[in-house]
Amino acid sequence: MLPSSDAGSLPGQYHLQAIHLRMKKTCASILLFALGWQQAHAEQQTSQSGDQSQDNSVLCPASPVQFTSQKLMPAGQVKVEAQQTEFLSKRVANFSGNVNITSDAANITADEARIQDNGRQLEASGDVVYTDAQLQVKSDQVSLNSVAETLRMTQTEYNLAGSNGRGDAEVINLTAAEGLNLNDVRFTTCPAGDEDWSIRASEIQIERDSLWGVAKNTRFYVGNIPVFYLPYFAFPVSNQRQTGLLFPQISSSSNAGVDYEQPFYWNLAPNYDLTLSPRVMTNRGVQLKSEFRYLSEQGYSIFDVEYLPSDSDTPNNEDRYFYRIKHDGYLGEHWTVGVDVNGLSDDNYIVDLGSDYYNRADAYLFRTVGLNYYAENMTLDLHIRDFETLGTQTDGYRALPEARLKVTEPFGGLFEFKLNSELAYFDNQDDSRPTAMRFHVAPTLSLPYRRHWGELIAEATLLNTYYRQDNVEGTALEEDVNRTLGQGRLFGTLYFERDGSWFNDTDTMTFEPKVQYLYTSYEDQSNIGLYDTTVLVTDVEGLFRGREFTGLDRINDNNQVTVGMTSRILDEQNREQFAISLGQIFYLDDNRVKSPGEDQDRSALAAELDWRLSSRWNFHSDIQIATQTDKVDRSSLTFEYRQDDESLVQLTHRYVRELSGETIDQVGLSASWPINENWHWVGRTFRDVERNRSIENYFGVQYESCCWAVQVVAQRSLSNRFTVDGQQSTEEYDSGISLQFIFKGMGSSRSSRSMLEDGMFGYRQPYNLN
Repeated sequence: MLPSSDAGSLPGQYHLQAIHLRMKKTCASILLFALGWQQAHAEQQTSQSGDQSQDNSVLCPASPVQFTSQKLMPAGQVKVEAQQTEFLSKRVANFSGNVNITSDAANITADEARIQDNGRQLEASGDVVYTDAQLQVKSDQVSLNSVAETLRMTQTEYNLAGSNGRGDAEVINLTAAEGLNLNDVRFTTCPAGDEDWSIRASEIQIERDSLWGVAKNTRFYVGNIPVFYLPYFAFPVSNQRQTGLLFPQISSSSNAGVDYEQPFYWNLAPNYDLTLSPRVMTNRGVQLKSEFRYLSEQGYSIFDVEYLPSDSDTPNNEDRYFYRIKHDGYLGEHWTVGVDVNGLSDDNYIVDLGSDYYNRADAYLFRTVGLNYYAENMTLDLHIRDFETLGTQTDGYRALPEARLKVTEPFGGLFEFKLNSELAYFDNQDDSRPTAMRFHVAPTLSLPYRRHWGELIAEATLLNTYYRQDNVEGTALEEDVNRTLGQGRLFGTLYFERDGSWFNDTDTMTFEPKVQYLYTSYEDQSNIGLYDTTVLVTDVEGLFRGREFTGLDRINDNNQVTVGMTSRILDEQNREQFAISLGQIFYLDDNRVKSPGEDQDRSALAAELDWRLSSRWNFHSDIQIATQTDKVDRSSLTFEYRQDDESLVQLTHRYVRELSGETIDQVGLSASWPINENWHWVGRTFRDVERNRSIENYFGVQYESCCWAVQVVAQRSLSNRFTVDGQQSTEEYDSGISLQFIFKGMGSSRSSRSMLEDGMFGYRQPYNLN
């Protein structure tokens, strides 16, 4: 025997290379087997609209797989290192003592190794470790035969690279004819010695070139207690989408009763699939939900249909349904197309059965078909806009169709020319109401002057709108109306800054005053119907937009000066720590086209404040005060303490003096806080101060280890159901409780942050500081 540190020149080294490549394919199959347990739920994530990311706040120890490709050999070469080497003939070589076999793909270490038949057979024993970029397998004995194309490993333990997946198998056999066979297999993502859950099977079979594996006598264990048994089931062993059952969803509420939904994923083709979800509700019956997805080079389409026959919780056992068609497409270099069409059987469908796309507070279901053209200085939008009204809301007008053209071009070196135009036809489901065709064109010539210290903009606009109105008999409207208005605007702002602030000498403080003069001529518009026009809500930025209405049916006359200011405090990293804005409009003449209740010489005083008091405390508020009465018209306030992404407390208040004849005065408290390393709770309560009652109460608690979690959520909130006459009830409540188990490595987990965002109101980060 001769000591050797390099036996890479042995005869048959290329046969060794072939053996290593086969071992790599085998271990890759083991990897796919382990990932197969996760694949079904991954498809569920793809087929649903929500994005639920895995929570990594509690981490398992890092995977023991450590692999670097820098130590691999060049392609076509194999290196064998050992403390001792024995050549029995040209066909047999024995290696012992820290045997290390390295190819261009993987590395094998063992106590002993024997290579026979000119490198066609390999036997390694004694603490054999195989490692590649995907996983690591430990075994007490490995036998390879490149002629028979067989591999056998006994007493194996495997660890997946890049994840916490690991397990063991009593015997692993691989043959070219039968594929992969594993006996007494176990898989878990929990750390060694702390296995909260595991999956065990007496046998796993994966046929060669098959997309499926078969597991026999599969048991799911929580700790050492078996909780679920399947005598036989098939699972995917590749990253290709596979047909099969997805994880179920289980909940309970006073509205639906016990609610069980079992999705089934059907992989029809590489570019389209279908998810069918039977849903059993003890209070209502059996509902079928379906989602069909289609992907092509021209776009992406989704078709959703939900159907509940004979709802047992309705007076007449009514059939109930919901459908949605959505498409986003690409027609060429500058053209896109979009479709979003929705419909449902009744006003209470979303309230009673829920929706992945709408909230129970929504009053409309929008239906839009659009064609868009984008160029450097021009945009063209062609749309059909319709919607379905829920309850007894006044039916709005549909735009069937609507075309908008916007052009911006430099003009004469210093000037800029803009053209906004629109052509629309408005229809209503109520045949007794007027309809109209509207054509609008508004050319604008502006002189912008912008520098780092400020900007000055002068604009002149001509607004011409033509209406052709039908069905106007008995109204004050006229069939043909041509409205022409002139508008002039002069806007200027300056940027001042100085070193130091009220809080810190190293900060930078800015002062940004702005002023705008706006003049718009007057024309009587009482002969024009209201088709897409409502009053806009005024905030600080809205004071400078020069309009008080959406749409074009009412353009208010203006002779006014708007004054505003913003002051900011920036830290050394140029991050905003404090920002305050104030603004108000002063009317030089009385407006004759005005919003309801407007009869004063100035607008409400609008203010906004954002303040990062420290790295953890933040405050946001906006307010509008009527200057004639010194009363608050609107306000919102948010005060938040945030220790980290999972630890926060937020206090909110919202007030509106008059909204559709009602006063809104609501206060809310939200919190998310870890109890210890494994326990976390979230809670939220909103109360209507005006009516002295609760709006929503939500509480959730989660236990989480590094490899599994359980969530319990209880909530009670206003149901917002519509009565028989179409009025929305504000007295009924819906309550429920849900329980969810999460096994990490078998799909994503919903974190405590996700629980905080659930419910009617959910969590919203309030401040706008950069």
